[in-house]
Amino acid sequence: MMSQKRLFLLDAYALIFRGYYAFIKNPRINSKGMDTSAIMGFMNSLMDVIKREKPDHLAVAFDKGGSDIRNEMFPDYKANRDATPEAIKIAVPYIQEILKAMHIPIMEKAGFEADDLIGTLAKQAEKEGFQVFMVTPDKDFAQLVSENIFMYRPARMGNGIEIWGIPEVQAKFEVQHPLQVIDFLGMMGDAVDNIPGLPGVGEKTAKKFLAEYGSMEKLLESTHELKGKMKENIEANKEKGILSKKLATILLDCPVTFNENDFELSKPDVEKTEAIFQELEFRRMQEQFDKMFRDGSDYDEINTNDIPTNGETPKPAKKTAPKNEDQMDLFGFSDDSNDTSSHNSFYATLENTEHFYQIVQGDLALKLLLQNLQNQTSVCFDTETTGLDALNAELVGIAFSYEKGKGFYVPFPENQEEALVLMEKLKPFFENDAIEKIGQNLKYDLKILSNYNITIKGKLFDTMIAHYLINPDMRHNMDVLSETYLKYSPKSIEELIGKKGKNQKSMSDVPLEDVKEYAVEDADITFQLKEHFQPILEKVGTKKLFDEIEIPLVEVLADMEKEGINLDVDFLKTMSKELAEESKSLEQKIYEIAGETFNLASPKQLGDILFDKLKIGGAKQKKTKTGQYATGEEILSYLAKDNEIVQHILEWRQMVKLQNTYVDALPNQVDAKTGRVHTDYMQTVAATGRLSSNNPNLQNIPIRTERGRQIRKAFIARDENYTLLAADYSQIELRIIAALSGEENMIKAFQNNEDIHRSTASKVFNVPLEEVTKEQRSNAKTVNFGIIYGVSAFGLSNQTDLSRKEAAELIDAYYQTYPKLKAYMSEQVDFARENGYVETISGRRRYLKDINSANAMVRGGAERNAVNAPIQGSAADIIKIAMINIHKRLISENWKSKMLLQVHDELVFDVYNDELEKIQPMIKSEMENAFKMGVPLTVDLGLGKNWLEAH
Repeated sequence: MMSQKRLFLLDAYALIFRGYYAFIKNPRINSKGMDTSAIMGFMNSLMDVIKREKPDHLAVAFDKGGSDIRNEMFPDYKANRDATPEAIKIAVPYIQEILKAMHIPIMEKAGFEADDLIGTLAKQAEKEGFQVFMVTPDKDFAQLVSENIFMYRPARMGNGIEIWGIPEVQAKFEVQHPLQVIDFLGMMGDAVDNIPGLPGVGEKTAKKFLAEYGSMEKLLESTHELKGKMKENIEANKEKGILSKKLATILLDCPVTFNENDFELSKPDVEKTEAIFQELEFRRMQEQFDKMFRDGSDYDEINTNDIPTNGETPKPAKKTAPKNEDQMDLFGFSDDSNDTSSHNSFYATLENTEHFYQIVQGDLALKLLLQNLQNQTSVCFDTETTGLDALNAELVGIAFSYEKGKGFYVPFPENQEEALVLMEKLKPFFENDAIEKIGQNLKYDLKILSNYNITIKGKLFDTMIAHYLINPDMRHNMDVLSETYLKYSPKSIEELIGKKGKNQKSMSDVPLEDVKEYAVEDADITFQLKEHFQPILEKVGTKKLFDEIEIPLVEVLADMEKEGINLDVDFLKTMSKELAEESKSLEQKIYEIAGETFNLASPKQLGDILFDKLKIGGAKQKKTKTGQYATGEEILSYLAKDNEIVQHILEWRQMVKLQNTYVDALPNQVDAKTGRVHTDYMQTVAATGRLSSNNPNLQNIPIRTERGRQIRKAFIARDENYTLLAADYSQIELRIIAALSGEENMIKAFQNNEDIHRSTASKVFNVPLEEVTKEQRSNAKTVNFGIIYGVSAFGLSNQTDLSRKEAAELIDAYYQTYPKLKAYMSEQVDFARENGYVETISGRRRYLKDINSANAMVRGGAERNAVNAPIQGSAADIIKIAMINIHKRLISENWKSKMLLQVHDELVFDVYNDELEKIQPMIKSEMENAFKMGVPLTVDLGLGKNWLEAH
């Protein structure tokens, strides 16, 4: 039996918006500063459909100027929608260019929405014997589902694709026929499209009415059977109900025609399509596209899906989304970028680029190499090792390059004694002060070489850090940098040793010739990147920051990471048992109040219990896009003060998180060799300039709760001869904003060593300093810390016991008290509008591409960043300067004490007891004098056998 032909119709804007918001926390910004998230998101969905389903026919429908018919019926239709984000406005022309290059029809008609175009085309194609798949996450399309028309909801966030046929629509909406979805949507209304619906009718009530009456019209005829407020509401809004149903009805008679030949999926114009991908810097997608269309192997493969012809819902080609890396996993689009069966034609590669890489073995060859290296002013080196854990990895070899296209590879013996002898021969190069050493992520190489008794001397240039200062919002790994700036695609590690898993080889198993090509290529590329980035650093004014703060910090962090910190594992084991018992007891209390047991970790079950069964917080509870109640911390915190069960749930969540994330996880992060925990500090993650840490993440240990603070007890001094010292900047961000804004009232308070929150309360509430109440001080403190983050009256009232009106009055009084502060904030926003960035005290830039956005919400976020980025970033700069200066002294003055941790505004040291008296003034002085401002910096010191005691 011949399979039915299949037509896929994509709802462009639904997929574009979905793509944009999927990346909202980590937007895809290319080297030109362009936000490509919306294009990436849409293209992931399109490519996935083509690759997964291999459709015969395909088209993409766009809205053009809204719906004339619906706007005539109801002028407020879609009136409450925010302005379209700039990234989406930019995306549409690019997407349409790509579709044209791919020979995919674009369906758009002025005055008609994509829903209507898809509805019309779907019904026409169905009549011509096609199976039609409407590719969209929009549930409204369920009304069109028939025996041969299906909804195809693309994969996302690890969930597989969903195909809705008649049975799925019946189950989802609890209807007899998909057409009743129109009644369902009409009754409920739609806040997004501003369809009014029937007052007081939500999802559950709409389903109940449909089960009972079958349609909107039948319900409106039967209002005499209803009672109370519901009856009153519906009778008074019958016209709204009928209007809402009309607005929710997808049109089936638009002026578009399905032509089988026009919609047939044909081979794209590969060169044109890939040229657009190259402009957008879509590396992985370009490779995917190349494999699918350039050699045609994927595209020409026959689709072996059995197409049922009995009305049964077709099964997707793959039931679940594949597990992927990087951005592809948001949509389940397979990232096969490691499969190198075809190289991307746009990039230069080892195979098509002239290069001269040599293996250096034997005493004479090594001697000649060393002579050459010693004659250079700047050399790039790259270590090849047995693993990523620098404390335990062993050297396999070192690559060197000091000229484009040329380089050398020195293999190392497996025997560690022989390796140390070989390293001794290279020592003169590494310890030569006159030679600049270049690398990508040099911190790792520094730690590896220190295992071989090598301390690198001379100037350093780290290409990863250089790029972070040039373009902080982009990714900084070498492959991305190489392809973006050099148009060169490097050999991937997977080509050499295979993908992760039990079959992955070790570097020592790979033929030496192959290792040499791979390793020297890395050094060669990194050398070229340095040549590219150096003038740009000068041009954007961040060379001083690079040379004087970020690069010296590399060595400081390497030493801190190697040192690690002692952990009291037995204390954590005891704490784990206590937390398990307490959370069990809390569970029982929650079940008692709820009157039943349920899965506390399930937001859906929790929402049903709190809001349907217990009716907490009134009728209008917020729901997520999937239709279940929102039970996030913000919502529950608001309800907690009046509801004991909510208090218990928040407490239970906190305990479970503490136990899973820290108490049970930390002991597993103790290094077997050192018996200590070694966090990994990252310099190139936070755009503000703050450090972040991993394995474990020390920045996120909660300290606002008693239980959270207890975790710090587990971090202990080296032994009985040592004491932990915690040195913490006091209110550094407030001091910086006072100094930068020149606000005299605030500056005086700091100069007079007053309690700034009490001082603020005294001025704002107009009472003498000694009469300030605890509550007034607390409210002033909330405003002090919230003001630089753009706290609103609504936000302030949520964080305090103040009403919205009182909060607004407090904010007004605050700005009257500190007028220069408000002026400074306005100046920062104006500067950002004009220049596109703001700067810290050391010239660190935070680029704000959305500062002139037409979307008020997006623009507001950029404006807040314009104010707080220089404050946060300057605080980060100051603590980094202090770390560099303290580290220098610890080494040059031969202290036994060590700097171990940096967390927010705090440094933690393992202090040798005999040095306790002398080291405290040294640390305090270096931190307080790291940067001179019009406001004094003050540092609080604490001592203890554990971090909690010291803090």
